[in-house]
Amino acid sequence: MSKADLNIVWLKRDFRTQDHEPLFLAEKAGLPYLIIALFEPSILRHPDTSLRHLQFVYYSILDVNKTLAPFNREVILCYAEALAVFEFIAENYAVQNVFSYQESGIALTWKRDKEVGRFFREKGINWKECQRDAIVRGLKNRENWAELWNEVMHQYTIENPYSKNEIKTPSLPFSLPEEQRLSLMNYPDVYQPAGETQAWRYLHSFAQKRGFTYHSHISKPTESRTSCTRLSPFLAWGNISVKQAYHFLASHPNKNEHNRAFTGAITRLHWHCHFIQKFEVECRYETHCINSGYELLPHPKNSGWIDAWKTGQTGYPLIDACMRAVNKTGWINFRMRAMLVSFLTLNLDQDWRHGVYHLAKQFLDYEPGIHYPQFQMQAGTTTGINTVRLYNPVKNSQEHDPDGRFIKKWIPELENVPLEFIHEPWLMTEMDQAFCNVRIGIDYPAPIVDLKESAKAARDKIWGHKKHPAVQNEVGRILKLHVNSRS
Repeated sequence: MSKADLNIVWLKRDFRTQDHEPLFLAEKAGLPYLIIALFEPSILRHPDTSLRHLQFVYYSILDVNKTLAPFNREVILCYAEALAVFEFIAENYAVQNVFSYQESGIALTWKRDKEVGRFFREKGINWKECQRDAIVRGLKNRENWAELWNEVMHQYTIENPYSKNEIKTPSLPFSLPEEQRLSLMNYPDVYQPAGETQAWRYLHSFAQKRGFTYHSHISKPTESRTSCTRLSPFLAWGNISVKQAYHFLASHPNKNEHNRAFTGAITRLHWHCHFIQKFEVECRYETHCINSGYELLPHPKNSGWIDAWKTGQTGYPLIDACMRAVNKTGWINFRMRAMLVSFLTLNLDQDWRHGVYHLAKQFLDYEPGIHYPQFQMQAGTTTGINTVRLYNPVKNSQEHDPDGRFIKKWIPELENVPLEFIHEPWLMTEMDQAFCNVRIGIDYPAPIVDLKESAKAARDKIWGHKKHPAVQNEVGRILKLHVNSRS
């Protein structure tokens, strides 16, 4: 008995039903097709993955399935390595095509894709990898990339029409273990809700009113939680495409009256693709200094300091409040993220690799193509294309959380500290501390480093190393690869 012809749509970081080229191509091909998503044990074990990521994906799939249910279609979630899943399907069906998006992922997923690609070629299966947003695979330089981004953003979004499923969804022997399924269902309310439906709800609320103060509140740790688009997790996991968000914001009737806010949000969509393009071209950002000359710079490891940073116990209120907030909720704004990395790598003089996976696991919007280039940029290891920035946590606290509201929310130990000391509680006398019912060094830690001394040491170390021949030899290569020479 001959095998039935079949196509496959492989979802990776694109859990939506509209503006989805692989799904569109599968419908257009006219053959029965399966839609699969994979929880691969090897990737789940990688130190960048956390339960909150998997929960977000799981609920995104449930939302997709709700939309597809009237068409008798569903996403089949498989707990297995990709090669094992495709081998099984190929044994039981005559697989003609696999449709997916290209993935600008970590080295592990790139290795997986090469292995799966070899299998497809051996079996005569055509693998069509569609371009994701404006991320170009194989790009040699950035000369015309900005123009390309604009061109892609002005293309039509794909409206996916769905037909009734022509085949009964097969039973694949790769079900989620029951314990894992139950853990995925236990999604905390403090995280942003997942899925395509929620992505559009957030986008609408931003454009209708919530985002009108975007430009003035973008750096403020409390206000930004409301005024920012908060699209980042939906973009990271593909609940909405960059092009969909661009079209909606660029054509919204409120844009004229609130142009600064809307333009700011659109600019961040451009930067979103800009950083992923960097990672697509040079994925060693995950594990190696992009300017290899900085591999020569020693950073004596201090496990106590690293643990204090990870748990929000450094003695600097804004640092600790931000870390506790992101550990709990999965989100803080860009400036606060940059400040956390700056403090770890510059003030504490720790190797960036000692913190990069911790924050990857905390960020609900973890996107490899953004996370690693941004982390290294703030750590000062991309010298040649970026300026090294030291974020003073006291100054940022005074400017962006002047009343200490964010600090007191996330550090209840300091809730009785008066405004004059909330940014520098170590300046309180013993009498002040007794009055506030907090003992610095006991109830809340004293600063683990001196801010001024550590900042000066970091400047001398990082800026001084810029002159090293190994660093200078890398500058030309980095500029040629990542920077548009016309700018």
